[in-house]
Parts: sequence; structure tokens; C-alpha cells
Amino acid sequence: MRRQVFYLPGYDPFHPRRYRELYRTESAAQASILNYQVQVSARRGGGRYGWHVASRIEGCEVETDVEVLVWHDIVKDSMDRSILATYLQMLRTAWVYLSTGALFRLMRLRKGPVIAALYPVGGLLAQAALALALVWLGAALAGLVVPPPWSWGGALLGAGAGAALLAWFRRQDGRFFVHYLMHDYGYSAQHRGATPPALEARLAEFARIIDAALDGEADEVLVVGHSSGAHLAVSILADLDRAGRLQGRGPVLSFLSLGQVVPMVSFLPEAGRLRADLSRVSKLDMVTWIDVTAPGDGCAFALCDPVRVSGRAVPGTRWPLVLSCAFTRTLRPETWAKLRWRFFRLHFQYLCAFDGLEGRFDEYDYFRITAGPLTLGDRLGARAPSKSRKETPVNGFPEATP
Repeated sequence: MRRQVFYLPGYDPFHPRRYRELYRTESAAQASILNYQVQVSARRGGGRYGWHVASRIEGCEVETDVEVLVWHDIVKDSMDRSILATYLQMLRTAWVYLSTGALFRLMRLRKGPVIAALYPVGGLLAQAALALALVWLGAALAGLVVPPPWSWGGALLGAGAGAALLAWFRRQDGRFFVHYLMHDYGYSAQHRGATPPALEARLAEFARIIDAALDGEADEVLVVGHSSGAHLAVSILADLDRAGRLQGRGPVLSFLSLGQVVPMVSFLPEAGRLRADLSRVSKLDMVTWIDVTAPGDGCAFALCDPVRVSGRAVPGTRWPLVLSCAFTRTLRPETWAKLRWRFFRLHFQYLCAFDGLEGRFDEYDYFRITAGPLTLGDRLGARAPSKSRKETPVNGFPEATP
């Protein structure tokens, strides 16, 4: 069995080598739990970023090449903003989601990701309030010593301290994720849901890469989209289908979306391209699309069918198959207790080992999917969809752009 995996990350400014290290360490942990063998090595043949996996799972030897479809440079450029620009971005983003009614419709799906979206707004406002408090404190202390107008010097000192505090918060954002999440939500909102031009060009490049793989020797080409990478993968597959590049190809083509946040974009007024793409991919008979989320992931629209809640179910819609990998079932109780309040870490759990699977082979396992002997459809395609899935369309802008 030979497989080519294309991993499409979400809004992530870090170098993709972190995904290789994550795969290496977590695959080893999962292999020790389920008693199979996985060996990760350097990518064969050089070129774009990725790695090679040699595995023996379920009695079969499998060769897998994993490639990360890189757009972290675009993310880094979008995050290169001053503190003032970030506050202006906060105002614009809040206005887009409030004025269009998208925020209130999203709350009808899952409150967790909406709270996650409001968190950077609250965080930035709290940081600004603390900075203003330093300005006031400087002016008040100076007023106790000297009368106006000389006490204005204390206000200036307080303003300097406030600016230094805001700069400190920004440097410590790896702990707070306030600026990062604001840039994340602001990136989608800046064009009211339309794909930014730089990203549109990168998606066309990704489509060419996947198209070339479909002419290769792999038995399965598996596209994995995590978080906002899920809706980017939808657009890539839709573009390949529009170009007539999915008919009569050799390998099995599979699509696995993990921790998707599709409604955050598809509910915006100018996301007509994405909504059309959702309809197109949902009807493809040459692609198996499995959507995996977990209710414990507060950053994802867990068990929300991204096609149907977006109002894009059309005659012939068959995908995605919505499945749950509920953390309370797939993680040990002590592990779940340790992780349940680490929301950002849980959003990446789909790419990690599940220590509650010992002796159980009927649950979601990222490494058996990407390095095992069965295609995605053979492994998960016969499952019944989650009974808790949400399918009611609540999108106020269901129209698609041809």
C-alpha cells in the first residue's frame, strides 16, 4: 500500500517542521498503545516540505509520503501589524460579524467557537483598560505632588507605562493568544468571507501539486484539512473538479476534515465562492469526505455539517460523513481531566495519540488513517453519522457564486 498525504494546516504562522515533530512523537505514542510500528524519516527526493512514513499496521506494510501545503508565510505577513492596527482590525472584524448577523447565527450552532472568537476582543479590551488605568494613575499621583498644568507630566509618564504594558502583552502573546486569534478571525473577515488574493494564488498552486500526485503511483491520495485548512481544502478540490481533473484518475482520492471552522467563513456575505465549493464537493462520487470533530473541542464547530448548516445542501448531496471522536471516550479520564481546559491544545488533539484506545480498533486514529493499509473510505466510510450532528441551515447568506 502506497499513500500520498497532503496536510493543509489552519491559520498558523510557525514553520511546518513542527508538524513533522508532532507526527513523529505522537505516532510513536499511538503505536505503543495499539501495538503497531511506525517509522518517520526525511522526505524522499527533497523538494517541498514533508516526511516519509514506513509502517506495519494490521499486519500490512505501508509506505506513506506526507507533504505540508505551506501557507505560513501568508499568515505571518497578515500578522505583521502594529498594536494600533490590531485594535482597528478588532473594530472592523466585530463590525462585520455583528452588522451581517453572522455572529448571532453562529451562536445557534455552537457557543464554544463563538466564545473563542469573542475571547480576543475581550482580551484586547482588557489590555487597553489596564493601559488606560496606568495613564490615570500617573496623572493622579502627579496631581498629589504638583498642581496642573505640571501634573500633565505624570499623565505622560503613565501613557509611556501603558504603551510599554501593551507591548509586553504582545510579546507574551504565546501565553495569551489574544493577538494571534484576533489576526485569525480578522483574516477571514477582512474581505467579508471572500478569499484574499494572495491565498487564492496559493490555492491554485496547491491544486497543481495535488493534480500531479493523482498521476503518480500512490494507491490513495489523502487530503487532510485541519481547522481553517478544512475550508481551503474544499476550495482546492472544487477547483480540480471544475477543471475536469478528478474524472478517471488512478489513485483513490480521499478528504479528511478535522476540527473544521467552516461556518466562520461560509456565514459571511462575500463567501459565495466557498459556498459554491461546498455544494460541488458534497456531490462528488469520486471523493470520500469524512468530517471528524469532537464536542470537547471548543474551537471547532463540532458535529455541525458544514454543507447543510451553510444552506448548501442540494440534490445529490452525499458528503460529508460527520463523525465524532469524543474526547471523553477516546482519552483516558486522567488525560481528559488534564487537557479539558487547554482549549488550544485540544484543537490539535486530532493530530495526536489517543490513550483511551488501548485494545480498541473501532475508533478514530489519525495514524492508522494516514499510515494504515485501508483507504479512508474503507476504514470509516461505512460508519453511521453521529446522531448528535447538526444539519439545520441557519446561514443568512446561502447564495453561491458560480
